[in-house]
Amino acid sequence: MDSVKTAPTHVTLNTGHKMPIMGFGTYQPNLEDVEDAVEAAVRAGYRHLDSASTYKNEKHVGDTLQKLFKEGVVKREDLWITSKLGNDSHGAEEAPKCLQQTLIDLQLEYVDLYLMHWPVSLKKGHSFPPESHMYKSDKPLEEDIKETWQAMEKMVEEGKVRNIGVSNFSSKKLTSLLVYAKIPPAVNQVECHPLLRQHKLRTFMKTHNVHLTAYSPLGSWGTSWGTSGVTVNLLEQPVLKKIAESHGKSPAQVALRWGIQKGNSVLPRSKTPERVKKNLDVFSFSLSEEAMAEIEKLEQIRFITGDFFCNDEGSFYKTLKELWDEEDL
Repeated sequence: MDSVKTAPTHVTLNTGHKMPIMGFGTYQPNLEDVEDAVEAAVRAGYRHLDSASTYKNEKHVGDTLQKLFKEGVVKREDLWITSKLGNDSHGAEEAPKCLQQTLIDLQLEYVDLYLMHWPVSLKKGHSFPPESHMYKSDKPLEEDIKETWQAMEKMVEEGKVRNIGVSNFSSKKLTSLLVYAKIPPAVNQVECHPLLRQHKLRTFMKTHNVHLTAYSPLGSWGTSWGTSGVTVNLLEQPVLKKIAESHGKSPAQVALRWGIQKGNSVLPRSKTPERVKKNLDVFSFSLSEEAMAEIEKLEQIRFITGDFFCNDEGSFYKTLKELWDEEDL
């Protein structure tokens, strides 16, 4: 029971800022679901919202926040808001414009955390493949990422962003960034769950004091943006079901609790109010060392492979090994 009582609700980043360990992913396949989902999450108690310009829903998120502020449900300072730079907005000129549009859409003066969404640079108007010839080619990718990171550092200096970080970066790509970063990344947001435990990356990040935030902490089975034919459903794994039954919890709650005990912050998402509340209830129980060890034996599968960045002759990465630097596990 001691581990339950001492379960962290916040993580202290390398900047000293405290971020809620339980976040809510605002992406919804249907835009009409965004406002209801965000409102349900905040009313249920979530204080960390994760968004991105690529989701094309930040105006909906902003409208919901303003409604909640006016009703006195929360104040701006109660919330941690994360957003991400568009893949088509890299560089000294475009990055500030992307952030400014995010602030306008969210109707906020600053965001708590701003991430480089992927280590790729696309032509304006191309957020994601499969469009052909969408890659910027005016400079080498590493130079592009450096220029973009320096633009993000300036955002911190201007007070429009309080923390900066990256998403979908391997240990190798983080190593390159750390060489020139005046402000080291506070967070690397990556896919992480019981079927993709990211041991190598987690170890590297811990050494360099970069926090791991887990997106798709419940797996991405059945989603449309990158399961690449994977038919495995994380929440149907017998081991998770068995552990969940022993605690009177759901497999989703066990998966989220696993992430928290590994030291991750987690970003579940749902449009169902009951599930939104249920996913938040992960601090009333803890997993034993035996249960954690059982989970470590599960097969490893990357759901969001990023193969959509390796399927064009102009791609920066010709193979998934180049994108992830052979860090699949």
